[in-house]
Formats: sequence, C-alpha cells, structure tokens
Amino acid sequence: MSELDDVVAVMARLRGPGGCPWDAEQTHASLVPYAIEEAHELAEAVESGDDAHLREELGDVLLQVVFHAEIARTEGRFDIEDVAATLAGKLRRRHPHVFGDTEVAGVDGVLENWDAIKRAEKPERESALDGIPVSLPALARAEKLLGRARRAGLDDGRAADASAPDSEAALGRALLEMVRGATAAGLDSERALRGATRELERELRAREADG
Repeated sequence: MSELDDVVAVMARLRGPGGCPWDAEQTHASLVPYAIEEAHELAEAVESGDDAHLREELGDVLLQVVFHAEIARTEGRFDIEDVAATLAGKLRRRHPHVFGDTEVAGVDGVLENWDAIKRAEKPERESALDGIPVSLPALARAEKLLGRARRAGLDDGRAADASAPDSEAALGRALLEMVRGATAAGLDSERALRGATRELERELRAREADG
C-alpha cells in the first residue's frame, strides 16, 4: 500500500462505522470553510520558506481532496481515482504543446492557449472574464480580472501609472500606506477595491461586446 492509499484508507475508516462522529457528519458544504482556510495557510507556509511547515500544510490541503472524494464515494457518485483521472486528463488536454503537436511562444502563449482551451471546454461562458469567483479577496480578484483582460486583448496596461513601485517590497509598503490612510479616513479598502473592480469589469465586458 502506498502512502496515498493509506491516507484514503484512514479517511474511509474515520467516516465508516465505529469511526469519528465529527468526520462522519461532514458534507461538501460544511467543509468549504476549511478548504478556504487551508489554502490561506498553505500560502503562508510557502512564504515562510520552512519545508516542514510546507509539507504539513500540503497534507492539510490533500486532506480536503481526500475528504470530499470519500463523501462522494460513499454516496456512489465518484471516488479519488475518478478525481485523479479527471485531473490527469485535464492536464494533458490543456498542455497540447507538451502532449500534442501545438507550438506556443513562451509563457504568454501557454496562458493564451490555456484560456482558449478552457473557453472551448465551457461554451456556456460567453466572456473571457467569466468564471472568476466573486468570493475571491478583492486584490486577488482584481489581479485575476486584469490578467484575463490582458490575455484577451481587452486591456494592454497602457493606462498603468508609470510611477508605480518597481518591486514587491516597495509595492507592499505603498499598499500598506494606502490602507493606513484609508483606515484613518474611515474608508473600507476591501470594499473600495471590490467596487472599482466591478466597475472595471463592466467596462471590459462592454468593450468585449463591441468587438
């Protein structure tokens, strides 16, 4: 038995007869907050540079995958093998420059091709901007929106402030100072950026619709 098989077996035991009552009563919905929390803790572990911490947090993220798969397995819907097969198929399908004969020009070409493949897989999405979770933190959603817009040719970044910080450290300090000033003025930085991002998204969608 591999270590991964062992994790799956442990999870099945926890949710099975005579197992843990808490684990047994969990649902996909009840686990959502834990998945979000573990993703944030993983990011913190990556930034810490501590391999032991990173290994532990990766395990906690893996737990979420195994947990959801075990719930689905007991309901006769799918299991962890189906999850792995779906992932492997997606990776092959979205990397035709590796597993096929498609040629791409660098990282930008990879991302543009990835977006095109995703749109073909999900024809119900009418816009290149569809599918960006509204629940993302404001800054993460703004970055995601701008990245999608740039790759779709809707925003070339020419309006960017030429005086913007040229390093992450300087950017971090500048953002912190903006938040400090906003807080002193009684403004909500998160809500403000969400509003600005929504306004930009409306403008980009209108530009996309005009062709």
